[in-house]
Amino acid sequence: MKTLYLIPLLFLTACSTAPKLTLRPLPQPAPPAMENSAVRYPEAVRAYHVGRYTDPNDDLILHEQHVVYRVEENTRWNFHPGPVDGSVVALPSAHDSAFSPVPVNDAILAEVNSQRIATAQIMAQARLLSVALARVQITLLDTKTNLQATAAMRATVSEMKQRLDALEANQGQSLVLPASPATNEPPDLLNP
Repeated sequence: MKTLYLIPLLFLTACSTAPKLTLRPLPQPAPPAMENSAVRYPEAVRAYHVGRYTDPNDDLILHEQHVVYRVEENTRWNFHPGPVDGSVVALPSAHDSAFSPVPVNDAILAEVNSQRIATAQIMAQARLLSVALARVQITLLDTKTNLQATAAMRATVSEMKQRLDALEANQGQSLVLPASPATNEPPDLLNP
């Protein structure tokens, strides 16, 4: 029963809450009007001179020389952050790292110099290697020529040897004629 006494106390505390605070934004002063190019980029228009030409769709139409204007780049919004105080801030120009000088200190200079020396040594060794390669190629050509000459000489020698063997065989047959049995003299080769 004691808990029943507490319920009306809860209702009383609900009525005693603090009133809600409402926040009302204060009106801000309007930012100063910016230059139109700071808000939106203008379009880029280029003029092109066109000489005489025939219409690609109809050969019977000839266009005389004239100027053609082409929109190269449409307008677009400038999304770069605006200035804090409302004044127009000129953005720094784009920095091209290809044209900026390299940072120089002793370690970098020492490395560059060692690379130059190594490059010079490699170039000298490459020259020596190319000279040696040229000599090897000349020697190889001489060896090929000598090999061909040797092969030709061997062919000639073997041909001569075959001819000599053939001649010796023919001469041996003519020298080994049977002697006449009655006279036991060699036959007369001049008078048969």
